[in-house]
Amino acid sequence: MGKLTGKVAVVTGASRGIGKGIALALAEEGATVYVTGRSVAAGDHALPGTVGQTAAECDARGGRGIAVHVDHADDDQVAALFEQVAGEQGRLDILVNNAFAIPEDLTEPGMFWEKPLSNWQMVDVGVKSNFVAAWHAAKIMAPQKSGLIVAISGYVGVTYTYGVVFGTCKSAVDRMARDMAIDLQPHDVTSISLWQGLTFTERANRNIENNPAMKASIVTNPLVGCSPEFPGRVIVALATDDTVTRHSGGTFITAELAQEYGVTDIDGKIIPSLREQRGSPIWKPIAEQPR
Repeated sequence: MGKLTGKVAVVTGASRGIGKGIALALAEEGATVYVTGRSVAAGDHALPGTVGQTAAECDARGGRGIAVHVDHADDDQVAALFEQVAGEQGRLDILVNNAFAIPEDLTEPGMFWEKPLSNWQMVDVGVKSNFVAAWHAAKIMAPQKSGLIVAISGYVGVTYTYGVVFGTCKSAVDRMARDMAIDLQPHDVTSISLWQGLTFTERANRNIENNPAMKASIVTNPLVGCSPEFPGRVIVALATDDTVTRHSGGTFITAELAQEYGVTDIDGKIIPSLREQRGSPIWKPIAEQPR
């Protein structure tokens, strides 16, 4: 019996990367995890990974993985996802809003006007998609008087990183998580935002390999990086904390919460906080910060 046996989670954008890592960490503790994403067959994306592969690995970890093809830019597909969850499970305990449309040129140099307007896709899948998924999740969680909604964000919420649209999206995600917490407070549903630093996803590893100079940047210094499962381990700690509502509305540096809960990375490493180097979250829990 894992810590999350009997619990149901939805992790968006989990074909690979941080989403996959979180899904595996939850499954390892016995959760049933709905794995969403657009990649259903090898070759659907330049990077490896599909929702089916992640779901299969969830099964192998001791939980249950359920792969669902979802384009989070399509509201109808998202609605169908949550209808499926409600119909099959009758409850939802954890939503992790991780899906994000990352342009191929995100880490390339260039001013905002030198990059295509299509980079606005990050707002559609990264901000709007978070709201739509949380909207559906809240309709399940509020009546059951429990639930945890986690937005995956980063230091970019207060520090220029990779460009204007990227920073705008993550700042919006943090504020959205805070204001959702106010509406959800009477229903005992927790909403928080987690700041990730460098995470060794398939994309990050590829980018660092192709551009070794990235290792000299505080943003992409491998010495401060973590595995994709690290944030999932922190989410497990949150989901099993009977007093988690005290955190609701706050934006937290994942590494700092990990130290609070005694969580390490998969290799035992303590991931450092970059608060001093990269900035501090704006939003404290609603229990601590006046509205």
